[in-house]
Parts: sequence; C-alpha cells; structure tokens
Amino acid sequence: MMNFTLNDEQVAIKKMAREFVNKEIVPVARKYDEEEAFPVVVMEKLREYGLFNLGIPEQYGGPGIDKLSHALIIEEMARGCAGIATSADANSLSAYPILVGGSEELKKKYLSRLTHDGKYASFALTEPQSGSDVMGMSSNIEKVGNEYVLNGEKCFITNATHSDFFVVLAKLKGERGSKSFNALIVERDSDGVSIGPKEKKLGLRSSDTASVTFNDVRVPEKNIIGSLGDGFKIFMQALSHARPMAGAQALGVAQGAYEEALIYAKERKQFGQLISDFQGIQFMLADMAMTIEASRLLVHKSVYLLQEGVPSVTAASFAKCFASDTAMKVVTDAVQIFGGYGYIREYGVEKYFRDAKIMQIYEGTNQIQRVVIAKEILK
Repeated sequence: MMNFTLNDEQVAIKKMAREFVNKEIVPVARKYDEEEAFPVVVMEKLREYGLFNLGIPEQYGGPGIDKLSHALIIEEMARGCAGIATSADANSLSAYPILVGGSEELKKKYLSRLTHDGKYASFALTEPQSGSDVMGMSSNIEKVGNEYVLNGEKCFITNATHSDFFVVLAKLKGERGSKSFNALIVERDSDGVSIGPKEKKLGLRSSDTASVTFNDVRVPEKNIIGSLGDGFKIFMQALSHARPMAGAQALGVAQGAYEEALIYAKERKQFGQLISDFQGIQFMLADMAMTIEASRLLVHKSVYLLQEGVPSVTAASFAKCFASDTAMKVVTDAVQIFGGYGYIREYGVEKYFRDAKIMQIYEGTNQIQRVVIAKEILK
C-alpha cells in the first residue's frame, strides 16, 4: 500500500541530494547557463556521490535505489539546474530500452560502460520530420549478411556530443506499421556516424543537445534490442519509466521558482508594507504551493507503480503532463511576483522561466500526453 511518508533511507537520500545541489550546483548553475558549457566537473562529482545512473540496477553497477529515491534526487537536481538534471539523467533514459528488452549480454556490456567506465549514452528517437508522430519516422535498417545497415537522422539528442553509444529506434526498410520498428544500439565510433553542432537553446543551456546522422552505418545483429519488430513496444515501455522522472524534473523547477518567490515576497516592500501582505500575492503563492503538492503526489504515485512492477501509462502521463504545466504556471507567476527584477538575469527566476518551457515539450508533448490519457480512459 502506498505510504505518503518517506522512509528513513529516502529522507537521508533527499537530504544528501539537497545538500549536494546547494553546494555543488546552485553556485555554478548560472555560469554554465551563460557559457552554454557542458558541466563535466559537476557530472564527475555526481558520479562520486552515487547520484548518477540512477535508473540502473546495482547488479550492473548502478546505485540500485528505489524509484521514489530516484525521483527525489532528480527533483532536487532540477531545483538547482534543470539543464544539469537533464544531462545527468540521460544515461538512465538510454538504459531503459536495454533494461526493458535487452539480452543479459547487452545489459552487462553496455550498462557497465555507463557505470564502471564513466561513459555517456543517448536516447535517439526524435527526427526532424517526426517528433510526436513516431510512426512518421524515416530512419531505417536493412539486413545485409549478419549485420544491419542503418540510415537516418535523429535530432534534439541529449548528450550527443559526449555519448559513447546511441540507443536508436528505426524501421525495417520496406515494412510498415508498429511491428516494423526495431530498437538497436549503435557505437559512436562506427563508420558513418556523425554529430551535428551543439544546438543554441532557450533554456537547458548547460545540457548538450545535437543531431546525429547515420549514413550506411553497419550494426551487428547482436545489437538489436529484443526481437525484430519489438522496437516500438520497447521504446514505449521505456518512456513509461522515463516520463515520471520528467515530471520530477518539472517539479524541481517549480519548487525552485516557488522558493525564490516566497523569499522575495517576504522581503520586498511596496506602499510601505511587505508584498506578502497583499492578498493578490498571497493567492499566487497559495496556488503555487497547492499545485506543486498535487504534482508531487502524481509523480510519487507513478514512481510507486513503477517500483511495484506495474507501470501505468496513464499515471506516467498524468505526472509528466500535470507537473510540467504546473512548472510553467509557477515560474510565470514567480516572475510576476518579482516584477521587473524577475526579468533580469541576476535573479534566478529568469532561468527557471526559460528552463520550464521544454518540460511541456520533451518526453512527449503535453498535447500527446492528453492523447495518451484519452485513449487509456476510453478503452
């Protein structure tokens, strides 16, 4: 039965994560954002503290923590910097298809690279002409001898510049429908793999994002994840694991902006009194606190179901969609409470505002989440 009280271990993990974020991320978040630089030093420290590869089980070198602890860490990390949180959790996202459908051989070989060897991986799904429309993707593989030849382009790929391998979804050439999709692992140093320039983004500027092109890339048959035709199912199951964590990221952004606005409202004076005494400001803060708590409950329920081995597509979409909509509303109101100062880079809410928008877009847009929810409830 779900318990709303964190156990002692989860309390300790949350406390450690918050202290780490306050010490190692908050002081440098603005610097990495301004420079649009990948935070290598922070990533190394996250590994040292066991706050990396959170979704990977202990048997493959991961921390082996429960799903709620994973979400608690991601929330704290995103409170400090959503860009760092996105890049830090990209290894877990890339690991999910392997964990869901991969052979024991693939799990040991590739997950150990992320944990023991300190490498990065990328989840390669989105294409220039098919974002939400996965069925419309054009990347394809063709069997040649005991290999598959991959052609196509993926875009908006997190950590692409730094990744050791890519977990890719592609169609079997000439086939159609959901059973035409295949999940495969592609080595970065394979002939025909090329990485585009780093994207210039509105937010998440410390997170590396680039396109990846595959031109007649030869992939060994053993690098197919699961069976031929299982790729779509594997990637959708992987997203059921990932979307609650995207919700946790959005939750962290909202929590951070709310904390900043609350402090400011209790310090800023207008018309001879604190602005926190004005009912208009009080109602904004009350709505922030209420919707953040509702988001947290949805995120925690979705990760609870994951932990119980009964992942729910609906619960995952509830969590991701509601939390990211909450983040956007909260950061907008936080900027409003700060007034003109909220528009200035010196104050943290400006960065929260820029970082929040992507939460409604990646891991499946919130419009797609509503389509998923509608299909589930109308079954």
